[in-house]
Amino acid sequence: MNAVVFAGPTIPADEIRALVDAVCLPPVAHGDVYRVSLERPRAIGIIDGYFERQPAVWHKEILWALNAGIHVFGSASMGALRAAELAPFGMVGVGTIFEAYRDGLIEDDDEVAVVHGPEDTGYRVGSDAMVNIRATVEKGRSSKVLEEESAAAMVRIARSLYYAERTYVRVLELAHEQGVPASTLERFRRWLPAGAVNQKRDDAVAMLRAMRACLDAQPGARPADFVFEDSLWWHELRIRAAEIGVPDDDARVLEALSHDPVLRERCVAAALGWQLAIEEFRRDGSSVDAGHLVDRASSLCSRLELADEEAVERWVAANRSSRAGLELLLETSAVAARASALRGDILIPTLLQFLRWSGDYTRLLDRSDALTPPRA
Repeated sequence: MNAVVFAGPTIPADEIRALVDAVCLPPVAHGDVYRVSLERPRAIGIIDGYFERQPAVWHKEILWALNAGIHVFGSASMGALRAAELAPFGMVGVGTIFEAYRDGLIEDDDEVAVVHGPEDTGYRVGSDAMVNIRATVEKGRSSKVLEEESAAAMVRIARSLYYAERTYVRVLELAHEQGVPASTLERFRRWLPAGAVNQKRDDAVAMLRAMRACLDAQPGARPADFVFEDSLWWHELRIRAAEIGVPDDDARVLEALSHDPVLRERCVAAALGWQLAIEEFRRDGSSVDAGHLVDRASSLCSRLELADEEAVERWVAANRSSRAGLELLLETSAVAARASALRGDILIPTLLQFLRWSGDYTRLLDRSDALTPPRA
């Protein structure tokens, strides 16, 4: 997987894909960044996110992605909020809205909030974001459509509204009730269709272009310059995210595995070794080159008797995977193989303990006796 972008009402998926080669997902929610990070994309872009109907994306899961070497970008809406908060840890914020949050010019979350419909409506927007109203009113003031006093009044009125009720129509109604000259409001109303500023969309486009420039530069894993602190809450998030994110066939496999305790213990021990190898490589800043991936691909095809491209495609389908999933498998396997070679002196004592635990120690010892020629 090359890149992932979370977006909804700010910019549609077809416009995103026109700017950057990315998988487009709905607005981000709690657990989504963690689940996506497991696929090891090179970059993640956050534009829109849920915060009221669903728990918002955690800072911790973005930190986990950054710690995994993934380039994480944010702008426009939820992305701008999180980027302003996590810029010191390496999240890349892009755009005017991000800068305003970062510099303390705006502070409230509802500055970027809008009410919108579900995905099947194209996330149809039912209110106007405060950041867009601010930018539009400022443009109207600088263009002499609004006087200073009228502009200030309209910003104040918009700011007083609940975000779901914040629309240009309602702001103009209240401005009229509060004494803003009718001639000024009519001039602004006529100017609005062509003059309105969609700052959120402009910032989203800027972020997508920044992501494309980053990906075009073929960057390696982003080095983490902080220590990721584990916690009980983090473990809880990973458990919940795993429960939500496991596809049906994967869940069936795990259920079947739970009924074979011996096999499960072997597989979990091996998977744990792979996971620790990956984390060790990340800490060292190491990587695997194309040659290692070719070796692992050759090993997989030989071991599973995958004779040609069609056989590989059948294997991918049967294992409910994808080309990106196969690449991730080869990379993970290569990391584990390299780590076991580099850290063999550390691994040997634990390996011997595991062989005793699994019952393989005596079987291997007997096999060794059979292979060893008698001594004179």
